[in-house]
Amino acid sequence: MIDFDTALALVLTEARPLPCETVALEAAAERVLAIDLRARGDAPRAAVSAMDGYAVRDADLATLPARLPIATVAFAGRADVPRLPGGTCARVFTGGPVPHGADRIVVQEIVGRDGDMALFEVTPGPGNHIRSAGSDFQSGDTLLPAGTVLGFRAMVAAAAADVANLSVVRRPRIVILGTGDELAEPGQALETPGSIPESVSFGVAALARQCGGEVIDRRRLTDTPETLEAAARLALSEADLVVVTGGASVGEKDYARSMFAPFGLELIFSKVAIKPGKPVWFGRAGGALILGLPGNPTSALVTARLFMAPLVAGLAGRDPAALLSWRDMTLSAPLKACGDRETFERGRLVGGGVAGLAVQDSATQMALATADVLIRRRAGAAALSAGDSALVLDF
Repeated sequence: MIDFDTALALVLTEARPLPCETVALEAAAERVLAIDLRARGDAPRAAVSAMDGYAVRDADLATLPARLPIATVAFAGRADVPRLPGGTCARVFTGGPVPHGADRIVVQEIVGRDGDMALFEVTPGPGNHIRSAGSDFQSGDTLLPAGTVLGFRAMVAAAAADVANLSVVRRPRIVILGTGDELAEPGQALETPGSIPESVSFGVAALARQCGGEVIDRRRLTDTPETLEAAARLALSEADLVVVTGGASVGEKDYARSMFAPFGLELIFSKVAIKPGKPVWFGRAGGALILGLPGNPTSALVTARLFMAPLVAGLAGRDPAALLSWRDMTLSAPLKACGDRETFERGRLVGGGVAGLAVQDSATQMALATADVLIRRRAGAAALSAGDSALVLDF
C-alpha cells in the first residue's frame, strides 16, 4: 500500500495527451487545440463602421450647421468600398465599409434628415467610430495557442480565424464497468428483490465528460468470472481508459483485477493509504489504462475526483494541475483528529469558510450530493478548531 502523493504521481506520469485528430469546427467545442490556430486573413478586412450613422469628412463639418447630400449607403456585407466625394456624406450601418475619404462616423442619434439630405447641427464627440482594417487581428496572427480548451469564448476566435476544421487532441475513449450482483438499473431496483440502483457509474461518467473524456460505454456486470472476462476483453479493445467500480476488496466475488489477468494486467499500484478509497488501484493491459474504484458511492467518487479527473484531463490535452488546485480555507466548524490514514473529508462552503459534512460514511449518497469540497487531513493530524486553516479541493 502506497501513500496518496506517490499514487497521484504515478497517475500523472500516464496523463499524457493522446494523438491529435482533425474535426469540423462545429464539433470542436470543449476540445483542446493540438497546434496554434492562426488567422487566415485580417479582421476586419477593410475599415468598417462601429455604429449606425453617417460617414463624413471632417472638413465638411468645419462649419455647423451643415447640410450634406447622402451620396451612398453602406450596409454590412457590401463587397465594394465606395468613395466619398467632398461635400457629401454616406449612410453607413454597423459593420458596413467606411467609404474612402471619410474621417469619421457620426452616430445617427445626433443627425437629422430632410429627404436625401443629412443635417449636422451638433459637434461630434472625440471618437471616430471606425474599426480600421486589421485592428482586431491580422493575417497569420496566432489567435489561440496550442493547448487552449475551446470554451465558448475561444470558439468565437476559432470561427473568426475563418477555418472550417481544427486540429485537436483526441478525446480519451472511456468504458465504465460497474460490477456487483446486487446492482440493478435505476428504475428497476424496487422490482428486483435484493438489489440496489447502480448509481456510481453515472457520477463517474459525468465527471469523465466534464474533464474532457468521451464515455463510449457504461456496462453493469454480474460477479461471474466468465462475464467479467468477456467484458474486460471488449473494453480493452475499445478504450484508452477502462474504469471499473466495485470488486476491489478481498471478498469471494471481488474479481475486478483478476478479470484483466488473461490480458497481461500490469499493476502500477494496488491500494492507497487514504480514507475513503483504500481499495483504489491502477494498471494497464492490452494497450489501455485501467483504474479500479471502490464500489461504495462516496469512496468511488472521491477517488475518481482525486485520480481519474486529472488522468482524463491529461489524456485529453488539458493541464492536470488545474484539477489539483488545493487552497487554504478557514474552517467554519471544528474537525476531529485524523486517524492513521490520510483522509479526504467531504465539506461544504459556509459563510466564506468550510465545514465538514456531518455524515462521512463511504456509502452515503444523499450527503455526497451536498459536498462542495474535499478537506485534506494528513494521517495523524490533530483536531482543528473553527477559525483554523485547512487544505481544500473543489469536489
